[in-house]
Amino acid sequence: MPCPVLYFQLHQPHRLRRYSPFDSGPPYFDDAKNAEILRKVADKCYRPATRLLIDLARRFEGRFKVAFSITGTAIEQLEAHAPDVIGHVRELARMGACELLSETYHHSLAFIHSRAEFEAQLALHTRTMEQVFGQTPRVFRNTELIYADEVAAHVFAMTDDTGRPRFKGILCEGVTDLLAGRTPGVVYAPPMTIPGRTDRPGLLLKNHRLSDDIAFRFGDRQWGQWPLTPAKFASWLAHEPGHTVNLFMDYETFGEHQWADTGIFQFLWDLPGAFFEIDPAAAFLTPTEALARFGGPDTPTYAVPRYTSWADRERDLSAWQGNAMQQDAAAVVFALEGPVKARAADESDEEGQKLLADWRRLTTSDHFYYMSVKGGPEGDVHAYFRPYDSPYDAFIALRNVAADVRARCGT
Repeated sequence: MPCPVLYFQLHQPHRLRRYSPFDSGPPYFDDAKNAEILRKVADKCYRPATRLLIDLARRFEGRFKVAFSITGTAIEQLEAHAPDVIGHVRELARMGACELLSETYHHSLAFIHSRAEFEAQLALHTRTMEQVFGQTPRVFRNTELIYADEVAAHVFAMTDDTGRPRFKGILCEGVTDLLAGRTPGVVYAPPMTIPGRTDRPGLLLKNHRLSDDIAFRFGDRQWGQWPLTPAKFASWLAHEPGHTVNLFMDYETFGEHQWADTGIFQFLWDLPGAFFEIDPAAAFLTPTEALARFGGPDTPTYAVPRYTSWADRERDLSAWQGNAMQQDAAAVVFALEGPVKARAADESDEEGQKLLADWRRLTTSDHFYYMSVKGGPEGDVHAYFRPYDSPYDAFIALRNVAADVRARCGT
């Protein structure tokens, strides 16, 4: 019977205020709105869900474990407005029930636009995970599961301070046409040799059908499988082919996207027990445990020649780069990297460091997500998260801020 791997993304962006061409200088970010949203989500999701995970870990004594990727931007806001949530995650990690994963500090599109900035953000995120949680991440997940063969080639070639490979594995989407009928429930390997490595690093692929049953369909009374009971879902997990069932989703699924009155918290509480009733010897694994148990020299390859992600039906980059506004905005933001870093080269220059911090917040993928003009269900999701009246307002605000950042660079 396969082992579940339960992973959550915990992210909050620094949303921009409505910045006009007549504004000059910081602040660029709507700190009051960001604090309001963070506190609301902490009350609805982060506090109750993390306490529940702690109780599950105690109840099942090492057989129930989860993984998180927590962005640097989320940690900044949690430390300011809900520090107890960080304490709960620390407790879960201290119990050995939580693995913290690596990602870009600012949940950015840096890999696509700047490999140097990508590596800088990974280093910043690693230091933060070590300082805040006492863990050095060994498994990577890119922003919104953005992945391609070139991501694997770059990430798996990275080394730590001792010269050892930094990462054992990467999380990515299990894309139906690329799997070509195969299960996402085994450890795969990228289709290339990594120079300098004697091992074979692994890939864990999201089971999007079962993940989305929880993340998107759980509370939908029109869904043919509603209500989704723990026993029913546990039986689905037990009959999946392969070694693992990789359930990857936003942490806000619990209490924010699926409200408490849908029964989502009770479902999460009852699911492990329902699964263990089917197989009393089963266990929920962390990504590192799954890679160690099921990976190896004979793992099959998963070739991904194009960029994929877990977003929208397309599961590509179109959520952030699908129209001319998004492409223009990203080009403008990343064109500032050289001038900003030149201005910030002197680490004792306080204004230069503030400029660099402001620019890095502009690389967060959410700013470009808000500019999507998609229709249908995908458009509804984009509109739900957008803190503006329209995609065009999001574009104008970012462009105005980028112009001011350039002016601060003196260029």
